Amino acid sequence: MKWNQRTGKELDPNLIEKYQLSPIAAKLFSLRGIDTDEKLDFWLNATEENLADPALMHDMNKATERINQAIDNGEKITIYGDYDADGITATTIMTETLSILGADVHYFIPDRFKDGYGPNLDCYKKIVSDGTKLIITVDNGVTGIEEVEYAQNHGVDVILTDHHTFQEAIPKPYALVHCNFPGQKYPFDDYCGAGVAYTICRNLMQDSMPELLDLVMIGTIGDMVKITGEGHIIVKRGLEILNQTDRPGLRALIKNSGLTLGNITEMDIGFNIAPRLNAVGRLANANLAVELLLSDDDVEAQKIADKIEELNNKRRELTEEVYENCLQQVKENSWQRRNTLVIYNPDFHEGVLGLVANRIVENTHKPTIILTKNDAGEIKGSGRSSVGFNLFDALNPIKDDLLTKFGGHDFACGLSLTEDKIEDLRKAFEESFSVNGSLEIKDYDFELPLSDLSVNSIDDINAVGPFGTGDPKPIFSISDPQINHFFKIGKNKNHVKFTAVKKGGQLDILGFNKAFLNNNLLPFISKIYVQLSVNSFRNKTSLQGIMEGIDFASPKLAVPTPVIDLRSEDYVMGFADRYLLFDAKNRNYVQNSLGIDPDKITLIDDYQNNGEVAVLLDTPHNQVELDKALENNYQQLYLRFLIDQLPVESVPDKSYFAKVLKYIYAHPTLKPEDYRSVAPYLGLDYDSVLFILRVFFELGFIKLDNGILVGEKNPVKKPLTSSKYFQATQSQINFVNQLRSMSSQKLISYVNNFMK
Repeated sequence: MKWNQRTGKELDPNLIEKYQLSPIAAKLFSLRGIDTDEKLDFWLNATEENLADPALMHDMNKATERINQAIDNGEKITIYGDYDADGITATTIMTETLSILGADVHYFIPDRFKDGYGPNLDCYKKIVSDGTKLIITVDNGVTGIEEVEYAQNHGVDVILTDHHTFQEAIPKPYALVHCNFPGQKYPFDDYCGAGVAYTICRNLMQDSMPELLDLVMIGTIGDMVKITGEGHIIVKRGLEILNQTDRPGLRALIKNSGLTLGNITEMDIGFNIAPRLNAVGRLANANLAVELLLSDDDVEAQKIADKIEELNNKRRELTEEVYENCLQQVKENSWQRRNTLVIYNPDFHEGVLGLVANRIVENTHKPTIILTKNDAGEIKGSGRSSVGFNLFDALNPIKDDLLTKFGGHDFACGLSLTEDKIEDLRKAFEESFSVNGSLEIKDYDFELPLSDLSVNSIDDINAVGPFGTGDPKPIFSISDPQINHFFKIGKNKNHVKFTAVKKGGQLDILGFNKAFLNNNLLPFISKIYVQLSVNSFRNKTSLQGIMEGIDFASPKLAVPTPVIDLRSEDYVMGFADRYLLFDAKNRNYVQNSLGIDPDKITLIDDYQNNGEVAVLLDTPHNQVELDKALENNYQQLYLRFLIDQLPVESVPDKSYFAKVLKYIYAHPTLKPEDYRSVAPYLGLDYDSVLFILRVFFELGFIKLDNGILVGEKNPVKKPLTSSKYFQATQSQINFVNQLRSMSSQKLISYVNNFMK
């Protein structure tokens, strides 16, 4: 990751005076381009009364006229929603408003497991046959070509309201209300489904309907749409209304979330409220969540909220269970060196696949697809990726050959296929791997003056919020800090805490999931990037920093050390001029999993520079390669030897060779690739099985018969050590182990003999 400092023109002192802005707030506003009287007034003072005329949105008046007609005629209206937090709140908003108007209104949310996402023809047929005369979609519909046509042809009008991207073909409903319809006049184009539903309700009621803003705000944050422009009003006012809400359902949900009414922030919505609503649709039918939000009875609402809490706890358990199984599969199948992952288990719960795929990407830095089998025998999955690899572009060319369903965008997708195509997908996905050659760039605001900070600084920062998509929470830098009181915290000691001291000021800092940090690496820290928050402990409040990133650099020493041994550290700090590789096969891993700038990666055989700070990142294949690398002219050399291309970590014990050979003779119907699933039964990983098979092939103990692995009937007895492959691998393993285990003094002395 690369860090980029935001820039912006300074605010006019008259504006700073007019709006009574602190230095921190003034600087943050300037960096976000909120730098005029009009923009500041909107940001600080706008309310729902400042939202644009809803009639400007495409087909708005046509839609509201048809809804009013249905209400006047007593027609049955069905709201067709979606099962995520946005769809749930949008359904609630539309149902509640039409109920106020006296409509015969009903709602339907598709079941994730039976109906799938979005329009479903069978569901439409049932809704039509049940006597509905008007279907209003919320947070879905733009893909419903066939479904809308069916309803319209059967005398049921459809008002399609959505915010998702249009595809090549567009449905032809009675009215299409969309915040991003081409050529429309409405000035804000990034509402969520709940935002579009709210706009319709404003037009229906000819009122700003502030009582709906708590629900709109939850949908907005849950769907991660922009909270700038009108999105800023929605979230800011929505939080104000939520913090004094009388809705029994929200009050019960807030109570079960452990939050305090009056102090709820946008982060609480994103991390506590929206996930609970999403959990319902992941594990059950999301109608339950709509019932909660529509409930006007405290006792009933608490009962529903308790059911949702159980589902959310179950969601956490399932996510952890599937996540651990995925990591185990990666290990057992020796997929650590792959660029991509396709992980399948028929017992995975479909509702958590996307959550787990996201965690796997964060852990392994590999584009990941996770698959399971549903009750109908269909293989369904979710994929996730990160900056540098476009998931949609990788899978779109193979969808017709391998997939039965596919949809998504750059970093997320959903797909279906038949079970016999899983291995083909795994192969094609790996072959599709390529990166755009750049690292993720993240913005930060400015250097934090530690001596001028206080708890009140949070209020200054929050003036620029609420924060979210389009208005990220500020990140500050602390350059060249002195680090004191460093220690690890948490049950598994995977978090760190320390104090950063600089120019008479100090700040306590927490680093979550930064277990790689230790006292050996502290001298290399040159800059820390933090967000600020308030820590309340034992009735005392203090300011603290939450670590977002670190820059490293060579320690500033009076006498620089020419050779530094960092073999004991797994973390690669990324500050060197050059990262040298002995094996080209390691390049993708270094770039994508270790996050090294591709411009800094060079093969030893191609290296011709002088006077650089360099790192020997992987292991040489032999001593000759090492010696040749040490002949270069480096300013400073870091010894890491982190990665290798050994076929196995260690040569398996002879008993495993006997076990594998016995299994081959007992199962003469298996292909070599079938041993991927056999490996755990044999007590080995797949790499070890492949190593053993290769030795057996060389020694003539086994053969391939029409692609089937079988044992030779009368093999000539030979010792394993007579295999040249066995000997070469053992020799390379011994060399690598010696290189990694040699004492630091001995290794540095050896390297210094070559340094110019």
